[in-house]
Amino acid sequence: MTPDQQFTRLVKFAIVGFLLLFSYFLLADIKMPLTTQAMATRTITQVAPQISGRVVQVYVNNNQQVTQGDPLFRLDPTEYQLALEQAELALEQAKQDNAELDAAMAVAEADVAASEINFALKQREAKRIQSLYSQQSVSQQMIDQARTQVKASLSQLRAAKAQLAKVSTLRGDAGDSNLKLRQAHNNLKKARLALSYTQIRADHDGVVTNVQLASGNMVNNGSPVMALVLEDVDVIADFREKSLRHVSRGANAWVAFDSQPGQVYEAKVSSLDAGVSVAQFAADGRLATPEESNRWVRDAQRFRLHLDMNGSQPNTLPAGAKATVQLQPENGAYRLLASGQIKLISLLHYIY
Repeated sequence: MTPDQQFTRLVKFAIVGFLLLFSYFLLADIKMPLTTQAMATRTITQVAPQISGRVVQVYVNNNQQVTQGDPLFRLDPTEYQLALEQAELALEQAKQDNAELDAAMAVAEADVAASEINFALKQREAKRIQSLYSQQSVSQQMIDQARTQVKASLSQLRAAKAQLAKVSTLRGDAGDSNLKLRQAHNNLKKARLALSYTQIRADHDGVVTNVQLASGNMVNNGSPVMALVLEDVDVIADFREKSLRHVSRGANAWVAFDSQPGQVYEAKVSSLDAGVSVAQFAADGRLATPEESNRWVRDAQRFRLHLDMNGSQPNTLPAGAKATVQLQPENGAYRLLASGQIKLISLLHYIY
């Protein structure tokens, strides 16, 4: 065989190999969708104090496992203890003010009763003098004086009732349900709540990370100072749009992590995102900006799948761990090829 014939033969083999490989990739992309754009995620809670203050003690170390309710760090409680004492004093003052108002109300009620008696007495005297005046036994001056006294006693009665209404309004509801006491109790609850915020605790089980605190640091209300990584793992995988035509919730999948080459875990599709950010448009009043591209073959759009691990997963799996996800075909032959495909890809990712 001449060199030219050998070269021609090699070219034919290369073409056949390329066609076979191209056919396999085309078939695999349709029947055995796989993506290397996947990773493990965990819910991360930003730990931030609900009040401002100076850190006096840190109870945890970086990357320490904690359970719900464990103390993380403590702020200087002095200011908030004083505020609590002030609220308690304000409550005592409100009770004393209510006692004074109760006494004032008793005095006002007595004044009203006395004014009513005096008014009734002046009315009777005026009637008696009026009767005597009819018999011409008293002068006009006496009847005028009697009428004036009736009007004066009526004015005193009205003033006493107005004073009683004023004191009653200031006192509010009877017992401990009036406005001043409710305000004082509310301020006391706020002060106790603020004091409880000086002890920051874990809201969930997990691992605290990015701990940069030390005693003496000043922290602000609502400013995150560490992260709490929860234990539940959510695997996300980005597939090309055409690969998800027949995928629905509950579909079976395999997951292989880069840190464990060849080790394949069972998983199920839990959900499919409703869209991607490029399809989100702001209502800003501007005209549309059509996408410009000189490529005659555009990149395929990818959509995100969420997968739940079926009970088994690596013991230590950090958030952001890269993975390879293989959707399981129902056909037995394709299933066998898919199993070998994900193992091979995971080995290659471990090597490089």
